[in-house]
Amino acid sequence: QVQLIESGGGLVQAGGSLRLSCAASKRTFNSYRMGWFRQAPGKEREFVAAVSWSGGTTYYADSVKGRFTISRDNAKNTVYLQMNSLRPEDTAVYFCAAEMIGAGRYEYWGQGTQVTVSS
Repeated sequence: QVQLIESGGGLVQAGGSLRLSCAASKRTFNSYRMGWFRQAPGKEREFVAAVSWSGGTTYYADSVKGRFTISRDNAKNTVYLQMNSLRPEDTAVYFCAAEMIGAGRYEYWGQGTQVTVSS
């Protein structure tokens, strides 16, 4: 079982920045691929970014490429999402998720943190 706790959400003006953090309880944190997802009101949850267990490979949704950066610190059991040049359409609840290597799906989810971007 992995517990994930997100933090760092808030209200920011368009063009501003936020950094989200997700702390994991598992000591074998580096056995998990980590991802960030988001869900806006009335919309389905969507993929934002992911990072491999080593941090060496990252993946991004087209909508955030060049603006968001995912990273991880395995020594701190934490994954980050640096969000720059924020837009009102980035407003959503952001969730982090963990996928055990080889599992094929994200098995563990955090409770989410709200990000609101005002125009």
